[in-house]
Amino acid sequence: QVQLVESGGGLVQAGASLTLSCAASGRPFSPYGIGWFRQAPGKEQEFVSAIAWSGGGTVYPQSVKGRFTISKDNAKDTVYLQMNNLKPEDTAVYHCAARKNLLMAVSNTEGYHYWGQGTQVTVSS
Repeated sequence: QVQLVESGGGLVQAGASLTLSCAASGRPFSPYGIGWFRQAPGKEQEFVSAIAWSGGGTVYPQSVKGRFTISKDNAKDTVYLQMNNLKPEDTAVYHCAARKNLLMAVSNTEGYHYWGQGTQVTVSS
């Protein structure tokens, strides 16, 4: 069984930066890719970014493009999400998950499994 564990969240002021980590453990890990999603209280899960495990192609929604950068270290089975110029609307629990189905849109949560427990990011104004 594969486990994904997120870390790096915290409480920061608007304009600050944070780097989240998503570390995989368990049996040999080779997903199609890793996605980051976030969920704010009372809101639906929102796609934040994704990276292909081989090749490293990345995808971002307009809401974070230019501010967030996803990267990976295959040797460490770890994916990072560098978040710059954070805004109060970025406040949410951030989860990572492994992509299991390339036929679904990269932003579709149904195409992912092995979800981590999440890490809280709170941005104060």
